[in-house]
Amino acid sequence: MNNADEKIFTKSFFLVFGALLFSALVMYALMSTITEYATSLGSSATVAGLVSGIYIFGGLCSRIYSGNALERVGWRKTALIFMSIHFLACLFYFLVDNVTLLLIVRFVHGIGFGATANAIVTIASSVLPKKRFGEAFGYFMMGTTIAVGLGPYISGFLYDVYGSNGCFLAASIFSALALIFIYFVDVSKSDPANKREDIRKEEITYSGIEKVFEISAIPVSFFTALTSLGYVSILSFYRLYAVQVNLTQAFSWFFLLYSVVLILTRPLAGKIQDRHGDRIICVTGIIAQSIGLFLIAYAPSYATVFICAVCAALGFGTLNSACTTIVTRNTPENRRSYAVSTFFIFCDATMGFGPALLGSFVSQSLGYTPVYYISAIITFLALPICLISLKK
Repeated sequence: MNNADEKIFTKSFFLVFGALLFSALVMYALMSTITEYATSLGSSATVAGLVSGIYIFGGLCSRIYSGNALERVGWRKTALIFMSIHFLACLFYFLVDNVTLLLIVRFVHGIGFGATANAIVTIASSVLPKKRFGEAFGYFMMGTTIAVGLGPYISGFLYDVYGSNGCFLAASIFSALALIFIYFVDVSKSDPANKREDIRKEEITYSGIEKVFEISAIPVSFFTALTSLGYVSILSFYRLYAVQVNLTQAFSWFFLLYSVVLILTRPLAGKIQDRHGDRIICVTGIIAQSIGLFLIAYAPSYATVFICAVCAALGFGTLNSACTTIVTRNTPENRRSYAVSTFFIFCDATMGFGPALLGSFVSQSLGYTPVYYISAIITFLALPICLISLKK
């Protein structure tokens, strides 16, 4: 294999990176303020959590379909169809004036998001160098890292200054940019749509559970989903919890610090994963996130908020990339879209139902504090499953 085949930063890399970055910005920008917007429309904390999570549930529904669609319809065509849905749904937010309509728009928006994300990651898996896959995928997933930091920061600023319409306009622009980036990615050599029909039929003749899931990807997807459920407590309720504990200034820096730590550590984590295996990255991440969540519940302060940001970056932030690498690297190319779909179905299920579930632990006397204790416990439960799943 020549040096050109091992080059990471190619035109195709920057195009899929841009598509991932801007589609993720839509998700994290809206998810961090949508609960506040929902409560302003008169919803309870539990319903506000559902408004946040139903976007992910819509994504879950489309992910179940998308693994098969990517192989039958083709990667590029599937991506363009669902990214168009994602963009159009952004425009419908401007028409929302009640919680019921907001739930419907969020669900449709999520349908566009789920298959879009699957398509982007599947396409990326074909353009990244195989021998440096962990490192390259780490750089690629920094698009999500940047979005996690900038999304809540941008939307919080826009919401405070321009209200909800400012957030919806930003989401529409980000979604349009993602669509433009993916349009110009060349996947002609790998896209199933360009293979001979007899080869395609041979590769996509699956039955039962294999039409939706890649069995080998389920264990890793499951323990990652538990860390996802822990992390979503921060994503969905941090602004409301910040008001409760009088730390709005500290939490306003949370995702920026989270992103800086991820940007600094993710390429290194990818190299460690390539050279020393998966367990060291996954075990460290689970333990770190558990500690961070416990600290902000037990002793909320500037220090513990910043520590939690670092721990969350080492936790779900790193695990999301590392475990996506695991399931795509260890799966045959003709099943890769199913492996990606399986992974995100599990994560989406917890992120979709998680806000409503965790919102039910909000109490009159303790407020949002129990949410973070429960999240710490759930994250730690991923550890034994991780050790079994990655046992050599």
